[in-house]
Amino acid sequence: MLTRRVANFLRIAGGAAVETLYPRCCAGCGRRGNWVCHDCDAALRRFARPWCERCGAPPLQLSCRCADLVPALAVVRSAAPDDGWLRAAVRSFKYSGETARAEHLGALLLPLLADLPPFDALVPVPLHARRERRRGYNQARLLAHAAGKGSSIPIEEVLVRTRPTDQQVGLDADARRKNVRGAFAVKDGADISGRRFVLVDDVLTTGSTLGNCAETLVGGGAAWVGAVTLAREL
Repeated sequence: MLTRRVANFLRIAGGAAVETLYPRCCAGCGRRGNWVCHDCDAALRRFARPWCERCGAPPLQLSCRCADLVPALAVVRSAAPDDGWLRAAVRSFKYSGETARAEHLGALLLPLLADLPPFDALVPVPLHARRERRRGYNQARLLAHAAGKGSSIPIEEVLVRTRPTDQQVGLDADARRKNVRGAFAVKDGADISGRRFVLVDDVLTTGSTLGNCAETLVGGGAAWVGAVTLAREL
C-alpha cells in the first residue's frame, strides 16, 4: 500500500513539474490552457477522405504522390498539412524539448492507424544514438508510444540507424535520398519475418527516410510496411 502511495505521489509530482516547465499553451495563438485552442484547431485543414488509398493525398489539397514512394512502402497516411498550429507544435515538440506535447500529438495518429489494414506493431523511425543523446529523446518514439497507449498497439523498435546523417531540413529531394541511403538496419535478434509494421514519424516531406526504413524492413523479411506521420509538406 505504501509503495502504491509513493508511486502515485511521484506520478502526480512529475506531472506537476512538467506542467510547470511546459505549461499547456496553444501552438497557434499562445493562449494558455490547451495544447491547441478551439479556434486554431478548427482552422487546420485535416486530411480526410476521399484520398489516394496508397499515398493518402486528398485531391482537393494535394496531388497524388504515389510516384515518390518506393515499392516497399505500401501505404502512407498523414494527419494534416505541415502548416498552422501543427507545424509550430511539431517544431516545439521536436527541437525545443516540449515532450509534454507527445500525448496530444500522438492522438492525431489514432484515426490514421484505424484506417490501415491489420498490422502487428508500430515502429518509430530511429535517430542515430549521437543525435538522440544530444536532443535527449527521439520524437518518433514518443509519438509511437503515445499512439500505442491510445490504441493498445504494441511498439517494437526493430530498426537502428547505423550512421549519423545530416539534418534533412533544407535538402532537396535527391540530397535527402542520398543522405539516408543505407542509414538503417534491422536490429540484431529482431523477429520481423512475415510480419506487418507501421512506421511512425513526425513530418513527411519527400518520403526518403520512410522509404529507406521500409526497404530495410522488407529486405529483412517483413511482409508489409505502411507509415503514418503527423504532418505532410504540400
